[in-house]
Amino acid sequence: MLELFSIEGKRALVTGAAQGLGFEIAKVLALAGASVLVNGRDEARLQKAVAKIQESGGDASVLAFDVTDQASVSAAFQGAGSNVDILVNNVGARNRRPLQELAPADVRAMLEANLVAAFELSRRAAQSMADRRWGRIINITSIAGPRARAGDAAYTASKGGLEALTRALAAELGPQGITVNAISPGYFATETNAAMVDDPEVMAFLRDHSSLGRWGRPEEIAGAALFLASEAASYVTGQVITVDGGMTSLF
Repeated sequence: MLELFSIEGKRALVTGAAQGLGFEIAKVLALAGASVLVNGRDEARLQKAVAKIQESGGDASVLAFDVTDQASVSAAFQGAGSNVDILVNNVGARNRRPLQELAPADVRAMLEANLVAAFELSRRAAQSMADRRWGRIINITSIAGPRARAGDAAYTASKGGLEALTRALAAELGPQGITVNAISPGYFATETNAAMVDDPEVMAFLRDHSSLGRWGRPEEIAGAALFLASEAASYVTGQVITVDGGMTSLF
């Protein structure tokens, strides 16, 4: 049964993987047997992430490029990023500001990073996946996609769009042997959220509004990612797995 979770011999690309959830996903895919391309814009940080994965026994290498830059994306997929079996669209940007403080340019930038980049990377990766009649695309969305709060309109719109894109790509790419799914994280204690993790008001909010009553540990995203990347999820497509400690299910 455990062999269903092996991705030995597969080639994976994880965007935004220098730290946080992206790093944990890249690490688990590498430890499950994949050769993982660790993406980001800062090559020095990526080298450190790759070294950690290699020290754990995984196969990983750096692939630095900006997912919002078309020329860089094209070069990546003509080079080391070609023939990817597993694509994890993890890169995300956030701009928490009230509606009247957001300019159209701010919204466009958010959409480019959170939605258009995932569309373009998926489009390119799907070309070689279709040739092999096997592929996995995993989009990292957010519980902010189907839900909303004041002062976060652009991010919520972009993540909601990414969920819709997940369904649309699953419908289109399924006949080619490619599954497309999403993971919707809740509150995770990543480096980016460090200030919030130490905020007693946020901790009180989590105790009151989630079943487990705590922050998620970054490594707790890994199981869902490995499942969707593996043969264990061969009949799962167009779905969103929510990993939020029970926040969205709590009444």
